[in-house]
Amino acid sequence: MRPARTLIAVSLAGAVSLAGGCGADGPQLEVFRAPEAYLPPIAPEAPPPAAAPESATAVVRQKPAAAPGQGVAQSSGAPSDAQVAAELKQAFKGGTDRRKAVEAATVGADGLATVPLTAPPKLRALITAANQVARKPYVYGGGHGGGPEGVFTDTAYDCSGSISYALASAGFLKSPLASGGLAKFGKPGPGKWVSIYADEGHAFMMVAGLRFDTSGRVKRGTRWQADGRSAGGLTVRHPPGL
Repeated sequence: MRPARTLIAVSLAGAVSLAGGCGADGPQLEVFRAPEAYLPPIAPEAPPPAAAPESATAVVRQKPAAAPGQGVAQSSGAPSDAQVAAELKQAFKGGTDRRKAVEAATVGADGLATVPLTAPPKLRALITAANQVARKPYVYGGGHGGGPEGVFTDTAYDCSGSISYALASAGFLKSPLASGGLAKFGKPGPGKWVSIYADEGHAFMMVAGLRFDTSGRVKRGTRWQADGRSAGGLTVRHPPGL
């Protein structure tokens, strides 16, 4: 708001002396105060728009829940649960279906496997050790001759050498086994967390739903694979307790 202007009218009857003191003779000064100029009131600022709740997008994307007892409605042309189960059984050909894991691990962008939160201590040790050799080069006999830091250490590993390294780190082996030895290792049949498939020529293992197999390293740079493979003709064994 601007201050009111003060208008000073000076009589033209004579010269005005501004130096005179209070009550001095001479022309008198009359002071007029102009009325204040009218200014419209400032409109209040509009409040900022309320932010959308963080869950708004999630709510939009959520599918409506099915009524109790009705299950999930199948869209036109979608396969039934029975068809999906049959296709998975055929794809994995028995024994390597990753859904059998209690809690499936995943392969990260670095080619290493995650450790499931519910994994027991021996499984944690096994996955951690397998990660250490997952990206090592392949060489026949690697991991069997004994490196400078111990009998299991090496600069490159073959299929059974890398599996032996992981099993030894979890306390299941004291010396490396060839693939034929892994076909007789531990307990018969698939395990809850770990299943080893082996014969005299090759060995791989399923760990928490992931395949640890040196044959996949050439394609993806890691022995960890998210897909299964045929186990036909291979003996399946598992570490005791896993």
